[in-house]
Amino acid sequence: MSSERVIYMDNNATTRVAPEAVEEMMPYFSDLYGNPSSMHTFGGQVSSKVKEGREKVAAILNCVPVEIVFTSCGTESDNFAVKGIFEAHPDKKHFITTRVEHPAVFNLGRWLEHRGYDVTFLSVDNQGMLNLDELRNAIRPDTGLVSIMWANNETGTIFPIPQIARIVKGAGCFLHVDAVQAIGKIPIDLRKVPIDLLAMSGHKVHAPKGIGVLYVRKGTKIRGQMIGGHQERGRRGGTENTPSIIGFGKACELAMENMADEVSRVKALRDKLEDFILNNIPKVYLNGHPTERLPNTLSVSFEYIEGE
Repeated sequence: MSSERVIYMDNNATTRVAPEAVEEMMPYFSDLYGNPSSMHTFGGQVSSKVKEGREKVAAILNCVPVEIVFTSCGTESDNFAVKGIFEAHPDKKHFITTRVEHPAVFNLGRWLEHRGYDVTFLSVDNQGMLNLDELRNAIRPDTGLVSIMWANNETGTIFPIPQIARIVKGAGCFLHVDAVQAIGKIPIDLRKVPIDLLAMSGHKVHAPKGIGVLYVRKGTKIRGQMIGGHQERGRRGGTENTPSIIGFGKACELAMENMADEVSRVKALRDKLEDFILNNIPKVYLNGHPTERLPNTLSVSFEYIEGE
């Protein structure tokens, strides 16, 4: 067996499942294997644990548990939000997003274009930041949905979602936010920010792969994308991924407990590495906004000139 030590620095891509989450999940792979949708006691004890997981996920967003819909991943959550809104509001034919969205949203915008929708892709400046006037001017009477990520997965640039929400909701439109990279790294309070739909992914926050969440604000009219049974209040049929839901809940609980200390620790390490690179390597430039960015993200470009 190799004695080399692995130093992993790509938590924006995926994270190791927290040991506490694994421990919480294990009984539900073996002894407690009941179906949480069953009416008998054996399934009921599992259902109560799913309920607890839902409450823990809701807590990190400061929303109510009935607004949490469990999915298989962030990509499904994004697709559910965008397709679900347009199917529920067929008179709306205009979609607004950005040029720097995750492919789960950006490629969905291209998909909508091929199906006759008008799509506006907002630009960003050389620091990866949006022009809010461009957003204001893009909104039309037939705009069905605006989808803007909270934090970019490549540069870490944080978009001003509270301001964006005021603009979008002031115009009477629905707002979807891909918060996959933001959860556990910056505080999010959905009682204060009027977002309609928000996507999360478990494996970005030390929960397992294969579990995600779509937050759907109460009263939002949206069409379900997985037709089947009564699960997720009829919004996504299919037997619940019980162990992963429980693990996701535990991971969110840990993130809430440790966010302030962990952000401070990781940011100090990031700043130390960044200062060294920028001060010692010529022709290196910072990608993204210098201050409005995730505390764990470092993205730089090297200027290459042939012959040097």
